[in-house]
Amino acid sequence: MRLCRYQLDNQIACGFYTEDSVLPLSAAADLAGVEIDESEGLIPFLPGGAQRETILVIERQLKQSMDEELFPMSIMLEDVQLLVPVPEPSKLLLLAGNYSKHIEEGGGKAEERQKTFPYVFMKPPLTTLTHPGQPVKIPAVSPDHIDWELELGIVIGKSCKGVSEAEALDYVAGYTVINDISDRKFRPNPERTQREKDGFFDWLHGKWHDTFCPMGPCVTPACDIEDPQQLKMKLTVNGEVEQDSSTAEMIFPVAAIIEFISSFVQLEPGDVISTGTPSGVGASKNKFLKDGDEMQAEIEGIGVLQNPVV
Repeated sequence: MRLCRYQLDNQIACGFYTEDSVLPLSAAADLAGVEIDESEGLIPFLPGGAQRETILVIERQLKQSMDEELFPMSIMLEDVQLLVPVPEPSKLLLLAGNYSKHIEEGGGKAEERQKTFPYVFMKPPLTTLTHPGQPVKIPAVSPDHIDWELELGIVIGKSCKGVSEAEALDYVAGYTVINDISDRKFRPNPERTQREKDGFFDWLHGKWHDTFCPMGPCVTPACDIEDPQQLKMKLTVNGEVEQDSSTAEMIFPVAAIIEFISSFVQLEPGDVISTGTPSGVGASKNKFLKDGDEMQAEIEGIGVLQNPVV
């Protein structure tokens, strides 16, 4: 069962997520006759977490309960504000160029996995992470080339360092949807003296604008996704399909990404890794986001992340 964070009447809580409602975790725990501690967010309730066994007890009780019992406890989605599932990850890591067709649509050449390695960069989590339904804000400093990037997000559940690809999925707590918003032509100080690395840092800083990493609407526990490399992906803008792909097209699959990063970085519970975007970004069509646009980023087995643009 999918898990989410939400706010209702100025109170933040955790719940079981469906497309139309949230079942408060506290109410479900009362029904099952168990106690839970929501103070540390979702991570303890996901695979690898300290309260995972309690969640399994609650889920078994829910499966035995009648709709008449559960319906009064549920809250309609329109009555709550869904929140970023992992609000303060110690690391928010993202991949560039992990789908060959996306590399090619940008004019590059995709190398075979054996001849290369994942390009990993970071975003500042506290200022880029954006709740479901909340706006992505076009930056006044560079407003004209703002783009979308639908990505599968990995939530780490257990500390790991130096894990092999074969064991890497054992450290995944769950999966979420990420939209890696990008400013394609951020160019500070246009009158500058050009330096060798200016292009790289223009690209990188164009990822860092405030609100540029919507995430949600929930986390699907890793045990509920049989194969993270077989998930359909679709992103629409104002109802028009822009990206339509599958995680099967990744150059470096989820397990290989974790192996690579953990070979030189200690990964901690709650760290988030976004795995790159497929083809269909706006830059390839000279089509960019503008005020009033509505984005819907969807990944099979997880849900739909919706954000307006202002």
